[in-house]
Amino acid sequence: MSPADRGHSDKSPADRGSGAMSAVPNLDDVAGEWVHADDLGHLPSLRNQRGQAHVNHDLTSISWLAAPPFTGGYHTGTLTVDGTAVAAQRFLWKPWGVRREHRGDTVTVVTDTRMAYEKDLLLWRVTVTNNRPERAVVEIGQDLYAPIAHSTTGWGWLHTVPWNGHDEHDYHGLERIRETTRGDRPWLLGAGPRRLRLGRPRLPGIQRDEDSAPMLLEFELPRHVSADTVYPHRSSVRGAVRGLPGMSGIVQLDDQSEVTLGTFALVPGRIAGEVRLDDAGHDGVLFTHGNTPDSLQVGVEDGRLWLGISGEREIAGEPLTEGRWHAFAVDVTDDHVTLRVDGAEVVRTGHWARARRWRATLVDGTVTVSDTRSPARAAYAFAVPPDVVLQGAGARAVWRLDLGPGETADLGFVCAFGTGDVAVAAQRAADDLDREFAATEDGWRRLWRAAFTPGNESFSGHLPTLTTPDADLGRAYYMAALLALYLRSTTAGRGAPMFLTGGPRLGATTTYFWDHTEWSRMYALLDPAGLREWLVRALSGPYEESFGFDLWGGGPLGNFYIANDYALFQLVEHYVGVTGDVEFLSSRAGARTVLEHVERLAYGFADRRTTATGGVLADFGPDAWTVLECVPGYVHAMASFNAAYVKMLRSYAALLRHLGDPDGAVLAERQSAIMATAVLGLYAGGGRWHIAGPGGRTTIGHVLDFGLVTAALADHLPPSYRDEMVDFVSEALLAGPWMRALAADDPMAPHSDRPDHGAGGAFCAWPGVTAYGLARLGRRDLAAAVLGRTPRAASGGLWGQAMEIVPGSSPARVRVAGRGVANRDSIAGAAIGEAVIAGLFGVEPGYHTLGPARPASTVTVPGLGSLANLNLQSQRGRPLERAHP
Repeated sequence: MSPADRGHSDKSPADRGSGAMSAVPNLDDVAGEWVHADDLGHLPSLRNQRGQAHVNHDLTSISWLAAPPFTGGYHTGTLTVDGTAVAAQRFLWKPWGVRREHRGDTVTVVTDTRMAYEKDLLLWRVTVTNNRPERAVVEIGQDLYAPIAHSTTGWGWLHTVPWNGHDEHDYHGLERIRETTRGDRPWLLGAGPRRLRLGRPRLPGIQRDEDSAPMLLEFELPRHVSADTVYPHRSSVRGAVRGLPGMSGIVQLDDQSEVTLGTFALVPGRIAGEVRLDDAGHDGVLFTHGNTPDSLQVGVEDGRLWLGISGEREIAGEPLTEGRWHAFAVDVTDDHVTLRVDGAEVVRTGHWARARRWRATLVDGTVTVSDTRSPARAAYAFAVPPDVVLQGAGARAVWRLDLGPGETADLGFVCAFGTGDVAVAAQRAADDLDREFAATEDGWRRLWRAAFTPGNESFSGHLPTLTTPDADLGRAYYMAALLALYLRSTTAGRGAPMFLTGGPRLGATTTYFWDHTEWSRMYALLDPAGLREWLVRALSGPYEESFGFDLWGGGPLGNFYIANDYALFQLVEHYVGVTGDVEFLSSRAGARTVLEHVERLAYGFADRRTTATGGVLADFGPDAWTVLECVPGYVHAMASFNAAYVKMLRSYAALLRHLGDPDGAVLAERQSAIMATAVLGLYAGGGRWHIAGPGGRTTIGHVLDFGLVTAALADHLPPSYRDEMVDFVSEALLAGPWMRALAADDPMAPHSDRPDHGAGGAFCAWPGVTAYGLARLGRRDLAAAVLGRTPRAASGGLWGQAMEIVPGSSPARVRVAGRGVANRDSIAGAAIGEAVIAGLFGVEPGYHTLGPARPASTVTVPGLGSLANLNLQSQRGRPLERAHP
């Protein structure tokens, strides 16, 4: 076995066999097999319990590094073989790192890239094999960049990323730069039509007053940033403009001026006009093309014109003359932009890697890169010393390997980052690189074992052990468990470890309410103390105005989701049901007790009823962003979340009875029954459901209706409804190893082309939600089959936010999607494990199970196996009196 193969299992799913799963499997066998680059829609991620990053298309570079309070931009540098950059042909993901391989006629290179376990340290090993029949000298070159910054603010869903010109989350700009690791590709110009605006710029993000379209995210992202994010250049220049495209006459500008001109895509060419400054001492923006972070923008600072685009910012050396008209021209090419004033060139953008913001030094063979705008430092050190020369903002290392026929050589290097003496840390790691690699792998193995061990040191609880004769089902369950562990962060919450929603590229410190409820029982079993702390933080914030919160800064994020009531109610119920911690309900979370929050959530429909939709069901209004974002007609009064209120009211009634309030319980049950009748009245036949709106009813075939209706009303559905719903899922939604969220023949399908909630694929939670619903309808056989197929869809790793059906594939082939700004990792995929626990084995702790008797620690289902070591507790403390708001 070569050094590149040490400690790895390369088993394919077929190699793992079809035998029974009788214990917690070895971590090697849970997930991770070689996948060809052509079969990937989303490249693998890196994580280490502290941070996250993405590998790129080449053999060594990474992007989207985020390990709060450190964040990285651009990429870390590509590898060349005999002077030529080579692409990775295959990838192998494991929780501890990613291997990439290029096998050529003359040389094979296999690399292993890791984030050292719970350290601010990146590790690389490069294994080079001479494939020639004769001895040869192979030259390996490696660019060394470390565009890393230190920031304690800006940690939202769109978190701070450092650029030469500013710090801002420029999603599309950085994705274009990642594409350059495939080869020489243009990256400077953003795609899509954008509005040209004079004066005061819009905050980056989709403009709701101008665009009510579904959130397809092709060219722009919503402004889901933390409250402490500060944007520069919020004012207009003071002066006048004439001659720009779409203008007629002279436009006068003051501080708050905002004038919209034409809409066009930015392509090579010229944008020209004239400007007169009336107050040269006032800094502001002259014009902006679009309102995304990579937008072309021209402004004034200290009387001098500046030019910005895609993270670059250049400022002219000489000021304009106040009160005088000056001609200006912006000349755009694919790789640079030039600003001319009165015919003379005053600024020109350059390549991002030139020495601007970051400064590199070489001392005793170690390369140190310093950020001039923050205390961040990074250092490269080498296990095998190369020849090193400084270049631009970094350096280049070169090794010349004299290899015989078939001979192999190992190289290694590291990058330590921080605010202290990173050079010493880097050299120490490089000197003992094998130990660092082994320690990283061992850290993940210890965490894996701890997750299933009572009394472990990593979690306040543990997960149950599944024993099953169905190896596919067993693998799906354990992959779901690993996904939860993979999204754990020991630093994002600045306290106890917390679980992130997704990433990389987004959400390095973010937690969504809805995504957490998809694995809420597992969360309560694994880490009840952590869930309790998370719930207090979640309920203390404005959950009626946001979709989640920033674990780092604590503030709310994004727009309101109508799922919030259901999500938070269920999370509290499952925490109390698993732990028996009834006293938690009297704890304060913000201005209310937890029990008061529970009542507010259960009755969240009350203020949303409208006469236009019948006056019984909640009407959630016309904004698709608050529901599925990209399905424009899934608005107003739909079956799914109204069914969720039915379930909440029924559970709340059980809680009130337990707390000694039978009258309140009767009221909740009565309201639940009224709403249940109204929800069933939305049934459209054929497994589909109506949506009630002010203009009448429409019909939709979406998995969310199936999932939430079966979770709440399975026992109330007539047999014909049940059969039709099962048939609809089987025939219209399930596809290969995965499913569609929306039926392909649905009228909304052409307008909902996102692979998480549209017809081209499904969100990673939906197979689990679907399987739970099938089990509720008495079809455990179908539920187990749905779950057992899901590992084949994971692109060699774990499930991502959006799983797309590859167009034209027959039978349907599914992969983790990268388009639609989807996350490579998404904790909602743990819903697959949740469905095993609650759906297949019927373990459903909640308010109805509270009592002094200790729940069973093992549950057995004939034909499926057993769940052992269940971390369910009897009630702790005395029942509380109901605390009326």
